Amino acid sequence: MSRFLPLTIRFVGGGTMVVTTIAEARKALDGTWKNKEAPAYLEAARLVDDAITGTCRPAIAFAAFKKAAAQQGLLKPAGPSAALAMLDQLWSRSKAPRS
Repeated sequence: MSRFLPLTIRFVGGGTMVVTTIAEARKALDGTWKNKEAPAYLEAARLVDDAITGTCRPAIAFAAFKKAAAQQGLLKPAGPSAALAMLDQLWSRSKAPRS
């Protein structure tokens, strides 16, 4: 299965999990969520299961999973990547006054 940009999920009980695949999304859906009856959660669970069986594109299922996690406040904010931090540093150096 395809890999996606990592999402860090912080479960209601305090545990965390990094999700990068549909299989990991399925495992995360089995964790402790605020509301497993919420429409976005139910849709994500259905689409993830469909992606596992091959009847849904993984990208659609992963997007639904991300949406459900965001709606329940379970997404841990991602920091900037190492590459972005390097670009920021180069940019700030190029704007420094020259003597």
